[in-house]
Amino acid sequence: MKHTTRELLETMRVIVCCGAGGVGKTSVAASLALAGAKLGKRVLVLTIDPSKRLAETLGVSRHQQEPVPISAQRFADAGVEVSGSLSAWMLDPQTVSDAVVQRLSGSNESAKQLLNNKIYKNVTAMVAGMQEYTAVEALHGFVKDDAYDLIILDTPPSRNALHFLDAPNRITEFLDGRVFRFFLPKEGSLFQKATSKILERVLHIALGKDSTTELLTFFKMFSGILLHLGRDAKGVRAFFAEPTVAFVIVTSPEKEALLEAEYFKRKTTVELGLNLCGVYLNRTLLDIEKHSWPEAKVKDKEPQGELRSALEKLQVLADSEKQLIEGHRKVYDELCDKVSAEQFTVALPYLSEGVSTLRHLTSLASRLCTIEV
Repeated sequence: MKHTTRELLETMRVIVCCGAGGVGKTSVAASLALAGAKLGKRVLVLTIDPSKRLAETLGVSRHQQEPVPISAQRFADAGVEVSGSLSAWMLDPQTVSDAVVQRLSGSNESAKQLLNNKIYKNVTAMVAGMQEYTAVEALHGFVKDDAYDLIILDTPPSRNALHFLDAPNRITEFLDGRVFRFFLPKEGSLFQKATSKILERVLHIALGKDSTTELLTFFKMFSGILLHLGRDAKGVRAFFAEPTVAFVIVTSPEKEALLEAEYFKRKTTVELGLNLCGVYLNRTLLDIEKHSWPEAKVKDKEPQGELRSALEKLQVLADSEKQLIEGHRKVYDELCDKVSAEQFTVALPYLSEGVSTLRHLTSLASRLCTIEV
């Protein structure tokens, strides 16, 4: 079934925005969230790394422990009417990872010991899938808590944006690796225990006693948490395959961005079988496609002198802009031909002033789903 943007906002629990960097993906995600709030939804937008001005607009910064609601007064000051609510949170992997440790550790003392472990502080970012999985943990937790009607997830601006779907498997692969098992405390035969003691003595010589203790403590305590996360691979895949989770692609008319969009389309639909609902072609000039152009005025009025010279120079610029518009139209038509009958293609305008205030976000939100503003 083909959805409109408004129908997605009204029926979905989660909307995942994918796309290359530099196409305005975060702005589109924030505008979708604002549009949902205008429809009366309790909305949360989870973003990765917004521009400084957009971050200020959303009121987010790194290392915040929980989502930040945009106050009613802030909307009122911007002249924006919102019947629902909008909160934003910049995903900080370390913050979320620490929360996972606190939740899954056997006790407050164990959690504190691991969080203060020097190895944990420096290695968690290296564990395959850990950062992506912590983002999924945060999102899944918000869904289970039912604190929001709609969650918009702004994925990282890279080809690895969908790694969060593979994160549990990657964690499991890490756990199955010989290096990790090699460092875990040995149980069983006398030979295995003796081997463990020899390893510990070698590490003492190579790293020193304190560093060895930190390393072995990390592997012993963190292995249980990783095992828990690794068991949930099927659950994560099943969650993102649910009919109330929608994926959308944000792209621009640039060649590189379109290639990335094609990659995400193939990855989501062919390889992962996910619910890809449509494509937003952002930053197009199709809004001015039907504007009048100076060549008609030149022919009709036949100006002379400096006026004609000025119009001829403007004509060069107009011809260049017309070619750009024709290129955008061609890209849009090709995208429409490539998507399935169940997927939409929406052209969004290039906004010269950018999308860095609530008024700007409201303007783009209006275009996304024809909400009166």
